[in-house]
Amino acid sequence: MKRFFTLVVAGAILLSACGGGMSGEGVQAGNFWMRSGLKDGNSAAYMMLTNYTDQDVSLVGASSDVAAAVEVHLSSMSEDGTMKMEKQDAVVIPAGKSLELKPGSYHIMFIGLMDDLMVGDEVTLTLHFDGYDDVTLTVPVQDAADMGGSGMDGHDNMP
Repeated sequence: MKRFFTLVVAGAILLSACGGGMSGEGVQAGNFWMRSGLKDGNSAAYMMLTNYTDQDVSLVGASSDVAAAVEVHLSSMSEDGTMKMEKQDAVVIPAGKSLELKPGSYHIMFIGLMDDLMVGDEVTLTLHFDGYDDVTLTVPVQDAADMGGSGMDGHDNMP
């Protein structure tokens, strides 16, 4: 009986050490992809960001060596019915929730591409968070039509 009890306690300790709780896992990115683009032009990356912490986390920027500038943008419809894009200083990902960066909404904007980005290429992108570790991704360049891109975010002139 003592041996059984010892095994149960040891198992409980091991399971509790495995975590699985919301706190301490930071922010993770999934389903990431980006549009193709021509040298000196623009592109955009999209993804699902999930905040596994018990506090709100802010995405405060991004960086990559494939463009002159990389910014967090929001596409939205203006009052006159035209689509506009605005740079965002920070985007909050609520505690325990996900935020989708998608065409026609929040996205990572690549301004002034250094070279052509073609379907099949991969780009290194680093996301910067306020108070949390950076997340570095290898983002595949994909055909926007295959990924549900609508052209509604101002990137419909991409090849």
